Amino acid sequence: MRRGFVTTLVFGLIGLSILISLGIWQMRRIPQKAAVIAQIEAMIHDAPVALPEQPDPLRDAYLPVTVRGTFGDAELHVLVSSRDYGAGFRIIAPLTTDTGRTVMVDRGYVPTAAKSATRPKGTVEVIGNLQWPDERDRFIPEDDLEANYWYARDVVKMAEALGTEPILIVARETTGVGILPMPASVASIPNNHFSYMVQWFLFAAVWFGMTSLLLWRMRTKRG
Repeated sequence: MRRGFVTTLVFGLIGLSILISLGIWQMRRIPQKAAVIAQIEAMIHDAPVALPEQPDPLRDAYLPVTVRGTFGDAELHVLVSSRDYGAGFRIIAPLTTDTGRTVMVDRGYVPTAAKSATRPKGTVEVIGNLQWPDERDRFIPEDDLEANYWYARDVVKMAEALGTEPILIVARETTGVGILPMPASVASIPNNHFSYMVQWFLFAAVWFGMTSLLLWRMRTKRG
């Protein structure tokens, strides 16, 4: 009986220490993640630079760039819901730059009724941020390419459809009348470490309570 009591006590202490350690780790991650988000926020609003020859999705995510070129006739329509404007579409269009490169520009939001409207073309200067959004998961339906209904911004897939480099510039300013820019922001970067911390500490409290109850019952039965 004593051996079982000691074994349960040791097992309970090990489990408790693991859960508390995980909670402390999440607690330390809160300011670390906040610092990362602040750094990205500062980068987003930096002065724009020329488009890199070979941008890297990790190194250059959110890099502010400026390009000058001409929009092509094709465009993709990505379904989006704006808190301020309601349901509509992001307009993804190919842009052939003055240097001969063809990249994609997320021109911004148009309401559903303007999905098939004619968009302003011509030579433009686009200031925006490079992005490689990770928006597709198992809950996102497949894109309807025939109807031009896209449900996520998949840079590689969109580039194949438009015949461009796999580079997406999210416009910071308007690129034409009737198009509302949806600039890059840190709103989509979560800092959930506080809730994770609370969860692990709650698990630790429950573990402690259950272990204590079990030890009390074992001791009472022994007595």
